[in-house]
Amino acid sequence: MAEPHILIPPDLSRQAFDARIADGRIVALGGRTMGTSWSAKIVATQSLAGMQALLETLLDRVIAEMSNWETTSDISRFNRAPAGRWQALPPDFFTVLRRALDIAAASGGAFDPTAGALVDLWGFGPAPARLAPPSDTEIAAALAAAGHGRIAIDIHARRAQQPGGLVLDLSGIAKGFAVDLLAEHLRVAGHRHFLVEVGGELVGEGVTPDGQPWWVDLEAPPGNLVPPARIALHGLAIATTGDYRRYFDHDGQRYAHSIDPRSGRPVANGVASVSVVHRRCMDADAWATALTVLGMDQGMALAIEQGLAARFISNEGGEAFSPALAAMLD
Repeated sequence: MAEPHILIPPDLSRQAFDARIADGRIVALGGRTMGTSWSAKIVATQSLAGMQALLETLLDRVIAEMSNWETTSDISRFNRAPAGRWQALPPDFFTVLRRALDIAAASGGAFDPTAGALVDLWGFGPAPARLAPPSDTEIAAALAAAGHGRIAIDIHARRAQQPGGLVLDLSGIAKGFAVDLLAEHLRVAGHRHFLVEVGGELVGEGVTPDGQPWWVDLEAPPGNLVPPARIALHGLAIATTGDYRRYFDHDGQRYAHSIDPRSGRPVANGVASVSVVHRRCMDADAWATALTVLGMDQGMALAIEQGLAARFISNEGGEAFSPALAAMLD
């Protein structure tokens, strides 16, 4: 196996580490959420009594607000609302929606939280899975219902307007937000050293008891022969999007779950996965999706423009680092 790439953030210095956390021990919490797993490794220098339940409550709140699989969630109620209705949104939901719309605009629609009808049409949402691709007519109808420019938001009243037939889907950003939410709760509770993960998206803060940063590997597609990449995750988040996670095959062609909101079809641009390193996990989550949709060339151009630290892996086993990520190579 090839030697791993070692990635160290440029602003990371030995002064950021404690030599050792003498009274620290790692306590591992975790469980199931959002159709996947979650975990928190916390260097405990104080009691963690009740922390598991508190973190699960936060995750349940994200589901209750932003899950398309829950018919009573805030997002499901918005998606069922008649044209013209304004709906007040909980603070977290509104925060995620605003950021999703910002990234939609900055990516030229490569990431679009209003593409829920397309996601459902291809069988990657709550709707039943598909055995064959939809028709051109069905795709055109779902495209007509989408578009991040169609939704209006009122930042003062913290509400959004249903324009009619628009289906929000925040699955490309909500999981990252959930990681940020758990991390922020731990900080507020006085914990300085932890690694939090939901479904492979991570935030690392502080160091381990022996004074080392949280060393984690960037996810790579199964069977892909690119060298592993290991990063010192200190005050940073990582998210990865890959075409290998969910898909269906039909007539010898694979249709992956990453939908291009501009064409209404699954991406087929040769990108196997994109990982993004960012200060916020919800940003890393959404940008990883956008760059995957854009492909190697356009995605790299946007990563450079936005100053994103990104790793692209192709289906053929090639890889490329954006300048911001290449600057971390040791």
